Amino acid sequence: MAHIGDLLAEMLARSGIDYVFGMPGGQTTALHDGISRRTDRIRHILMRDERNAAYAADAYARLTGKPGICDVTVGPGANLLPAGFLEAQNASIPMIGIIGELPLDWLSLKEKGIASQGFDQLSFFKTCSKEAFLVPSVAALPELLRTAFRIATAPRPGPVALIIPHDIFDADWDEDLLKITVDDRSARIPYLRSVAPPSEIDAAITLIKKAKRPALVCGGGVHGADATAEVTAFADRLGGLVVTSLSGKGSVPETRAYAAGVLNPLGSLAAIELIQEADLIVWCGSKVSQNTGMNWTLPKPDQATITIDFDPLEHGRTFRPTVALLGDVRECVRALDAGLGDSRAQANPGWLARIAEVKARCEAEKAVEMASDQVPILPPRIMVEIAKRLQPEDVVVSDASFSAGWISGYIQAEQAKRQFLFARGQGGLGYSVPGAIGAATVVPKGARVVTVAGDGAFSYTVGELATQAQYNQRIVNVVINNGKLGWIQLWQEIFFNNVQSATLETQSMVPGYAAAAQALGLKGIYVDKPDQIAAALDEAFAHDGPSVVEVRIDDRATPIHSFKRRMRETDAKPRPRPGTVYKLRDWKVSPDL
Repeated sequence: MAHIGDLLAEMLARSGIDYVFGMPGGQTTALHDGISRRTDRIRHILMRDERNAAYAADAYARLTGKPGICDVTVGPGANLLPAGFLEAQNASIPMIGIIGELPLDWLSLKEKGIASQGFDQLSFFKTCSKEAFLVPSVAALPELLRTAFRIATAPRPGPVALIIPHDIFDADWDEDLLKITVDDRSARIPYLRSVAPPSEIDAAITLIKKAKRPALVCGGGVHGADATAEVTAFADRLGGLVVTSLSGKGSVPETRAYAAGVLNPLGSLAAIELIQEADLIVWCGSKVSQNTGMNWTLPKPDQATITIDFDPLEHGRTFRPTVALLGDVRECVRALDAGLGDSRAQANPGWLARIAEVKARCEAEKAVEMASDQVPILPPRIMVEIAKRLQPEDVVVSDASFSAGWISGYIQAEQAKRQFLFARGQGGLGYSVPGAIGAATVVPKGARVVTVAGDGAFSYTVGELATQAQYNQRIVNVVINNGKLGWIQLWQEIFFNNVQSATLETQSMVPGYAAAAQALGLKGIYVDKPDQIAAALDEAFAHDGPSVVEVRIDDRATPIHSFKRRMRETDAKPRPRPGTVYKLRDWKVSPDL
């Protein structure tokens, strides 16, 4: 039977899409039938939750540059997608959601679920996507799919909703419809490249040559433009500081002497300290978000600025740049590098020495945590052991909250590539386990995907371990379990007199994530002493399939430097009286970081 689902599967396969992530429903079964006929070119990964389908598609897109494709059915399937759509929207990740819908002639019956599971899906997805379309006819579908690819991959990339009514999905189609194909230029990002005008490039070069303490801040746009090689070459020539956002980690190798790590309250203390001393900051593919901009205290009034971004609305959003370079990151950086030529920026000879000095001091402080034999375990000790086992083709997927800080601060990006995935578009819990499923479809044979999540985040998507087991994916899930929502616990302790609403367990109920993993068909390993970590990770990395390594950690450990300072101050003082409320006027970190 040739139906529209068959046509859609064929067009996706011809566009280079090799995996679709989702959960079928009656309205979308035709798509699954179409995919089942083409398993040599395209496969479907059955997820346990539609929200997680979007997260898996997101990770697939970040690693391939192709739009991540997720599919859901009408109603309850559709209304779970927005979390993943918003992550992709805010992080500029190309995605296409194929969404089932009631038959077209049931339009008047959608409201309030008169027709089962009906609601106004088009309006709903207009609020959380780059664009949303309701397919009105069989003839319109190929052109709308082509348009969805173009919009999803064009600057600035993002998610597109393609809503297909049931009667259209099941309808017959004519071979002539295959004459409309997806443009190969929009099959992956970047769709098109452009470069800023020569006059602006020249102005930027003049600023760089004049700077004594230049700094380069690399955001996720460096990876989106596939520009790590060019950015690293430019950074080598710049003679200054290089830091990244979480999403930009790996823009340059962090083994370089000038690289000071991730600029974020969760990240590198050296990066936070040194960026204040720069006299020029080049914001490269960075939207200067709240956390990378340190609550928009950066740039400082006396710092000259250059912004490089293909989105015109990003230039001047939170500050007026001295020079704004509107264009593709790779092309603009190439132009800057060529313009500098053999003459290095006239940086203060002491700038690189200052960078080395601050880095050495901060690394010495970190080394104490990384070597700690404390029980309960400090997370940096775990990160050291993970880093020892990572191979060049492995991928690390971070969950939100403290996990992002432990990874970014204690596992070095040794290569200029996208090897670390951080869910920073929304920063919501529950990304790592489904994200790893998408990543595992992409990594080369023999490579590993490693996730790091707190117990709170891991609880969100523990059901997707069944998916990892079903497809026997080579994923090592590391759960750092402190029995609490760590961020919320410390926030409450510091500012609200230790209000206890962040506890995830009691003495009579202690969740066993390693045991749950074993019940779902994975290898499960529990660790509560530092000298057990190495053996546990060796066993997990050697396992031919997915595993969970659950590590009991200190419930007051935090990667946030201001939290560490405040905890020390709190420990040194008498506990506040009940009802004491701290003033937050000097607070520099979002409570939802």
